Amino acid sequence: MATTPTPIAAIPPSVEADLHTETAVPEAHHESGGLPQFDFAHWGGQIVYLLFLFVILYILIARVFAPRLRRVLDERAETISSAVATARSVQAEAAVQAEAAKAEVEKARAEARATAVAAKARVAEEAQARQAQEEAVVSARIAEAEAAIAKTRDAAMVHVSTVASDTAHAMIERLTGKAPTAAEVAAAVKGAA
Repeated sequence: MATTPTPIAAIPPSVEADLHTETAVPEAHHESGGLPQFDFAHWGGQIVYLLFLFVILYILIARVFAPRLRRVLDERAETISSAVATARSVQAEAAVQAEAAKAEVEKARAEARATAVAAKARVAEEAQARQAQEEAVVSARIAEAEAAIAKTRDAAMVHVSTVASDTAHAMIERLTGKAPTAAEVAAAVKGAA
């Protein structure tokens, strides 16, 4: 299906006149030569605005921003210097405490060594004393045992001569068939001893 174009209505004369005047004004500006900033007629106002803005910016920078920036920089420098000073004092205090701790450790080691030596000497002394007591007890027991042995030996020796004479009497009688006299047995026992 083909569409037919709609006819354009006629432009009223008043609108047509307005269109010609609107296009004429921009053409007039284009004919003047370009940017208004470069037109000498506008430089006076531009210079006044430039000076006004420069003065306002200078006052803001000089009275507001620069002091704040200077104050921030001063606070930063003061903070850094106080932190460095604090760190140095803490470091010096830590060094003093480290030396004190080192001295205490050395003192404790010396005391521990002295205590160990004293304990070792005390233990050795106690061991020697205990050993001397035990030796005394053992010596006393040995002396008692020797005395008991000597007493038993002496008692046995008293009976040995009787046993020897009885034994000699029995042997002679058995070998010879006749009983020996007491003098003969005593002489035989004495000769054997």
